[in-house]
This record gives sequence, structure tokens and C-alpha cells, in this order.
Amino acid sequence: MTLANIVPSRRPGGRAAKIKARSQPLEESVRPIRGGMEGGFFKPLSDVDVLKLHEAAMNALEIIGFANAPDSGAAILQEAGAIQGDDGRIRFPRSLVEDMIALAPSEISLFARDRNFDLRVGGKRVYFGTAGAAVHVVDAVNREYRDSTSADLYQSAQIAHALDNVHFFQRTMVCRDIADNFDMDINTAYACCAGTSKHVGTSITEPDYVDGVLRLLHLVAGGEAEWRARPFASLSDCFVVPPMTFAEESCRTMEKCIRGGMPILLLSAGQAGATAPAALATAIAQAVAECLAGVVYVNAVRPGHPAIFGTWPFVSDLRTGAMSGGSGEQALLAAGCAQMHHFYGLPGGAAAGIADSKLPDMQAGWEQAMSNVLAGLSGLNMVYESAGMHASLLGFSQESLILGDDLIGQALRCLKGIEVSADSISIEAMKSVCLSGPGHYLGHPQTLDLMQKDYVYPSVADRSSPKEWAERDKPDLIQSAIARKHKILADSKSPLIDPIADAKIRSEFNIAVQT
Repeated sequence: MTLANIVPSRRPGGRAAKIKARSQPLEESVRPIRGGMEGGFFKPLSDVDVLKLHEAAMNALEIIGFANAPDSGAAILQEAGAIQGDDGRIRFPRSLVEDMIALAPSEISLFARDRNFDLRVGGKRVYFGTAGAAVHVVDAVNREYRDSTSADLYQSAQIAHALDNVHFFQRTMVCRDIADNFDMDINTAYACCAGTSKHVGTSITEPDYVDGVLRLLHLVAGGEAEWRARPFASLSDCFVVPPMTFAEESCRTMEKCIRGGMPILLLSAGQAGATAPAALATAIAQAVAECLAGVVYVNAVRPGHPAIFGTWPFVSDLRTGAMSGGSGEQALLAAGCAQMHHFYGLPGGAAAGIADSKLPDMQAGWEQAMSNVLAGLSGLNMVYESAGMHASLLGFSQESLILGDDLIGQALRCLKGIEVSADSISIEAMKSVCLSGPGHYLGHPQTLDLMQKDYVYPSVADRSSPKEWAERDKPDLIQSAIARKHKILADSKSPLIDPIADAKIRSEFNIAVQT
């Protein structure tokens, strides 16, 4: 007997109506997946392994220390208890590191201008979002790469705003149409805020530019007091140049942003086999040591300031030395980092979802899915770069961002797991179907009840039969993603900035983004 034989007759249009209903956004109360679901089930490191990595990191801080601290940072760190040796390196006594970990908050709020998008970061809660500094946009139609622009960044923020499974928007690409670095920083922050009211992450090139970017954020917020009460943008700060060297300009930028009330992503991005040890365990240990130095630095400036423990170790293809963001090793690094974040009880983030593939193709699919699923299952708080990134972070694809929303949805479904409850293991449904019912569960009350509460339906991925697919002119995923992109942009209510504030921003700054 085939499925067609047992399906009860339907009124005309019934199936189409159900499909349409399933395509509508679900009420939050019945959604099976959402940001902030808890992971922590996957642990590539044993408890003993975690302790060994901790000891390696603490030893590195005490014995190796950090070179090139700016004068301001050296003074701040020494006043807190760090030691500057005759070689100029700053070393961190174990007791200092432990005291500063105790000062750091175990949970932080990353606010959004729309309170529905606020993130409570910590524990084993998981959020997926974007990040990166791609210098190219992937033209999926012509299969070409071109320079990224401020307009591309603005559009990408608009798209991310409409995607349920993208929980925050951190700058995805460089505005290469803007030559002046200050104007680029201003337009980066503006494009992100104009495109989405989710929490945004941005970058600031030099400390002298901090006041300008904060001024823009104050205008968006409605005033400095409003900004400080709910800072909706965080600084992505590469305060360290691996291995174990402070980035002087970035450190001074971080100091000013802390005083300006801006949350900090402490970003350590060593590359295993190049700027970090080739051994995956030691690559994690180095990243942990570097970020622990950042924890000391931040809390020496302002105790308890919100910061993300951003261990982002990357992987090299050791045959060539080129970065490999889509590798199994990369997926394991992100999961291992999550365990270290949990060990310290600090809100943390790492990179996952990166594709080495140049286009949104099958290679990209397996690379992105593998690391996003492991990151989620490991309980990584902030999964950065989880959608849209190609060519090992050199290219960003808006179509891939849209496909990534479906992919992350399935990763979140894996994170949700299998519910075992009195209702879910009751055999009452089996009894009614097998003993007195039609012999199938189609249309059964339990099936209908769980259809939206326990199952996740993709927005773009195709689950139709070959016959139905052919009747629709055999669309492929890229065509479907392009169609959804055009619809999102057409329906966008951007710019999401008050018109009076927007006019004031444009009168004070050189805004290239046309909204």
C-alpha cells in the first residue's frame, strides 16, 4: 500500500492552504526553535583535557606574557597587578587572572533597539549571527567576486533583520567604496543600524575615531543616556595579534570604547599552523591565554564591563598554509572553545559556519552545516560568521545568508533534541490508530498538534516531489534564494532610524549609504 492509497480525500485547495499556513511566521509560543536554546551536549574535550588546557594557558600568561602593550595599557595592567619585565613583555600572575575572572560577569545582556531581539548571553545558551570582514561580494548569478560596498552591507543588514534564525548582525564586509578610514567606520556603523534593529557589531579602526562612532550611536539611540542604558552595538576588537602580542591601536580603541559604555568582543584569531600552534589543543590554549589577558585588561579599566570571551582560533591547510574555515578541525576548535568558556563561566563566542567553497554549493552546505551543528550542540554562546561567509572569509554572499537561515534552523532543531515526556511516549495514539483507527497517523490530533511545535520547515529548501519540482520549472536553491532576497528588500521598512536622527546624522557625517 502506498502513501497515496492511505491519504484521506481532501477538499480542493486544502493542501495548498496548509502549505501556506506553514510558510507563515509562527507565534513565539509555538516555535520549536529560537535564539537562546541551551546546548552543551557535545564535548570534544574531557574534563581532564579542559584542566590541562587551562594550566597551559595560565603558564603561558605567567611565563611568556605579551609584547607591545601600549603605554596606557601597560600602566592599566601594572596597576592591576601585572608585571612588565626587562624585555618589555607584560606577564600575568595566576592570582591576578583568577581575581579578574571573578570580577567579570558570568552573563551579559547584548541589547537590541527592538527589545524582542535582546540577547542574554551566558551559560550554555546559543545564538547564531553574522560577522567577518569580507572584502568581496559573491555574485551568485555570474559566479564572480567583486569589491564589497556600503550598499551591500546595508542590504545584508536588511536581509538579516528579516531572518528568524539570525539572532544578531555583526559587520559582514568592508565598505571598499569608501577610501577614508573614519568615513568607513561611520558608514559601517550606520549601515548596520539602518538595516536592522537587532544587536549589531561593528569595528573602529583607530582610537581617534571612537568619539565619532559613539556620537552616531548616541544619535540613533536618542541621546547618550539612552545609549548607556541599552548599548545596542558592540565593538569587535582584535586587541591581540597572535601569537601573544598586543595590537596597540586596537587596545587604545578598546579602552575608549569601554569608557564609552560599549560592550567588547575580545577577539583572538590565531591560525593553527601559522600564528597559532598546529596542535589543535595548544591552538585553543593560546587563544584562551590571549582572551584571559583581555579579561584582565577590560576589568582593570572598568570592573564588570560586558565583554565576550572571543576565542576564534582558525585552521590552516598545512599543505599550502592557506586558511581553511570549512574544515572538520575548525568545527572541533569552535566546540572546544565553548567548553573553555563554560569552564571559566564567561560569556563566549567563536567562529563557525564558514565555507571554503567560493559559491553557495554542496561543498558550502556540508562545511557550514558541520561546524554550525557542532557549535550549537557544544553550547557556544555566540556563533559568529554562521551564515554567508565564503572563500575562507574573503567573500560574502547574500544568497548564502538566506540559505543559512534554513541551515541554522535545522542546526537549532538538532539542538532542541528529542522530547521524552509522559505525552510523547504515551501509546494512546498508537492504540487509537492501530486498534480502532485508519492504520496511519495522518490527520491524528497528536500529529496536528506537533506539526508546528516539534517540526521545523525550511523557507527556501525544496522538499517537493520530482513531479512537483518539474511543474514549477525545476527551480534551484540559488534561484529561490534570489527570489526571497528581492522580496525581503522590497518589503523592508528600512532605514530603521528615526527620520529626525537620520537627518542629523547625515548633516554631521559623510553618509554614503542611500536608504
